[in-house]
Amino acid sequence: QVQLVESGGGLVQPGGSLRLSCAASGSIFVIYGMGWYRQAPGKQRELVATITSGGTTNYTDPVKGRFTIFRDNPKNTVYLQMNELKPEDTALYYCKGDIRDRSTRYVMNYWGQGTQVTVSS
Repeated sequence: QVQLVESGGGLVQPGGSLRLSCAASGSIFVIYGMGWYRQAPGKQRELVATITSGGTTNYTDPVKGRFTIFRDNPKNTVYLQMNELKPEDTALYYCKGDIRDRSTRYVMNYWGQGTQVTVSS
């Protein structure tokens, strides 16, 4: 059994910063790529940032230069540092991980339940 738990969301003023965390736990054998997605009301879920097991990162254009994804492999945790936040960043943020289960040896996509980020004055 594998689960991802996000934390760190909240209310922040425009121009402020937040750091989101996503901790994986359970029957983990190997964690491959991980990523952050977000969904605002009335919009489709979009990819925000990804990071491979080797540390290669990718970002959607609206967050480039403002957001940073990084991971702490011994802690099975991925982070999203969000700076210079804008109202349009307001969304429910989800963590996704490609994880090989220790027992089944199957690779599956696991999703967290999301953490709300609201940017408003």
